Amino acid sequence: MNSPWPIPQPPEFRVDWAALEAACPWIPSLRGCEQDAIHHAEGDVWIHTRMVAEAMAALPAWRALPADERALVFSAALLHDIAKPSCTRREDDGRVTARGHSRKGELQARVLLWELGVAPADREALCNLIRFHQLPFFLVEREDPARTAISVAETTRCDHLTLVTEADARGRICADLEKLLVNIACFRELCADAGVLSGPREFANDVSRVEFLRTPGRDPAYAAHDDLAFEVTMLSGLPGAGKDTWVAENANGRPVLTLDGIRRELDIDAGEPQGKVIAAAEERAREHLRARRPFVFNATNLSRELRGQWLNLFHAYRARVRMVYLEVSRAELLRRNRERDARVPDHALARMLERWEVPDRTEAHVVEYRW
Repeated sequence: MNSPWPIPQPPEFRVDWAALEAACPWIPSLRGCEQDAIHHAEGDVWIHTRMVAEAMAALPAWRALPADERALVFSAALLHDIAKPSCTRREDDGRVTARGHSRKGELQARVLLWELGVAPADREALCNLIRFHQLPFFLVEREDPARTAISVAETTRCDHLTLVTEADARGRICADLEKLLVNIACFRELCADAGVLSGPREFANDVSRVEFLRTPGRDPAYAAHDDLAFEVTMLSGLPGAGKDTWVAENANGRPVLTLDGIRRELDIDAGEPQGKVIAAAEERAREHLRARRPFVFNATNLSRELRGQWLNLFHAYRARVRMVYLEVSRAELLRRNRERDARVPDHALARMLERWEVPDRTEAHVVEYRW
């Protein structure tokens, strides 16, 4: 990873806090953000983040990583609680909580790193470390932890994740530190036993992978029969990322289902209620699916939740799903938006960025990235 902030370097691995504070625009929001005294007796989120970064720089396993991986994992330690200021609440019983800060942190970090020009593949690896950074604390206590570990490994290096979580544990003052460290060690062992510590599991084929991820209790070693006879291509990307251009160059005569086209037909603005648009799109999709007809679904499809509604439909009809994700730099996206006939208002684009989640291998049989 080509880091936009300084990473501790050998042999001393000293954390340069003056340089970091100058390079990290989210740091001021962490100061004064309170935490629950039971789990974080050290103080506010900024004190915790400093302790986590220092703990990371001291870990022999982190120091042994290649330089680009050290940069990635250390950056995850710096950013792991970026969303706590917006998620922190004092409950009626007086306890301080920050529910949802891991997922929201993924979203906030994605936009920040995109704006800073971090390479997309590195950005997504970092964002997934933030998304799952609490998982090793408790996964071994849950039902079927191996299944979750295999799913997480589709997007996240679990050996990197254990380092982030270990630094998170060591960078705090709490009564249950030893239990946390034991759980993290058990998580690492669980991932090693499942064959996913340093990369995703190798499935028999793409159908086996999707069937395992979508079917509770499925044996990951089961080789599913590939009986998928037609393909749905689902596009995803911010407005201006190049989806229409991709369609023009790659549809090759396949029908194209586009929400913008249906809005124009029904004379419904994007800012109005979209129930009729979605209903019409779903019916047209079913027509193609019943006929086992390959087609292209062209929409922004920015969130996992929204994509999931369509993916459930496509998978139910036994379609092979190919996801094509398109992305350009922030400067290029803004330039294209200014030149669009139907320019997306700034406030609408800001709302889209708040729910922007990049597709991954847990969602489709094939995921292609055009960035």
